[in-house]
Amino acid sequence: MQAYQLVEWEKAPELRDVEVPAPGPGEVLIKVGGAGACHSDLHVMQWPAGTLPYELPFTLGHENAGWIEAVGPGVTGWEVGTGVAVYGPWGCGRCRACRSTLETLCERGAEVGAAGGGLGRDGGMAEYMLVPDTRLLVPLGDLDPRDAAPLSDAALTPYHALKLALAKLVPGTSVLVIGVGGLGHMAVQLVRAMSPADVIAVDIDRAKLELAREVGATATVEASDGAAEAVRELTGGRGVTVVLDCVGTDATLALDAATVSSGGSVMVIGVAGGTLPMTFGTLPFDASITHPYWGSAIELAEVLDLARTGRIHAHVEHFPLDRAGEAYQRMREGSLSGRAVITPNG
Repeated sequence: MQAYQLVEWEKAPELRDVEVPAPGPGEVLIKVGGAGACHSDLHVMQWPAGTLPYELPFTLGHENAGWIEAVGPGVTGWEVGTGVAVYGPWGCGRCRACRSTLETLCERGAEVGAAGGGLGRDGGMAEYMLVPDTRLLVPLGDLDPRDAAPLSDAALTPYHALKLALAKLVPGTSVLVIGVGGLGHMAVQLVRAMSPADVIAVDIDRAKLELAREVGATATVEASDGAAEAVRELTGGRGVTVVLDCVGTDATLALDAATVSSGGSVMVIGVAGGTLPMTFGTLPFDASITHPYWGSAIELAEVLDLARTGRIHAHVEHFPLDRAGEAYQRMREGSLSGRAVITPNG
């Protein structure tokens, strides 16, 4: 089969011929329906050797859904042909965090040596993907894997971030979503599905602001020197209760600090590597800043429930496996609308 693999650090991935893996005891082979192309993959490609504890080569794609193709010895309760989402972060499976299904916080992460499929181990940008344990599978029901793949990260990550601050989102509050890309367009929908809060979306691209309005944003603001003042005006001078920063640059972090209300929460989801110098007065009193990471398998099941009931929907653009490089180039250019999904099996 063909697989889109990272072969050398700071080099473009390559489409290579590899063997179809055979599932061993407890393992499951997935026929990949869709593998989301995530902006964080660009950072993985660009970082020098030693930045991440991953061995090369490995297949990209940490946002995956498909159908069970085969099961290894000892696997019961899972039938061939069942549609599943793959829970992306793979921990040890035994520590307290993993037993609570929040494998992002695995206590033995350093021993594991990889963050999951597509992040140090073979992911879903291939015709087939080997999943090491059934605990990492969540049934899709009637959702199409080709469209549902982004729910496992692009929706799960802002969902997890929102749950951390959900008690603050009462009537009359507002949420600022910065960056209406793969995560941001899902974040807008999730705020509307989970709370009574208004949603203000900020982006540099007018087309993405139009997408934000289409999926439920109450108001949009074009990123500029006057963006903070515009957000303050929209909130009657109070500021927003929660910021979901899906970018994470110096500029967006400064906007976070300038727009969050007293007692509010800044959730930095984007991994662009920006910094926010902290001193007295950087944030309003009782405001907090958090760096949420992905989410739990239980939360993924909740996200899929929201999708099945039609309350959220990933806007996707499909690319065949041999055009995976084009999907990432479009991402670099900022010309994607919603999420790029690689469909290795058509």
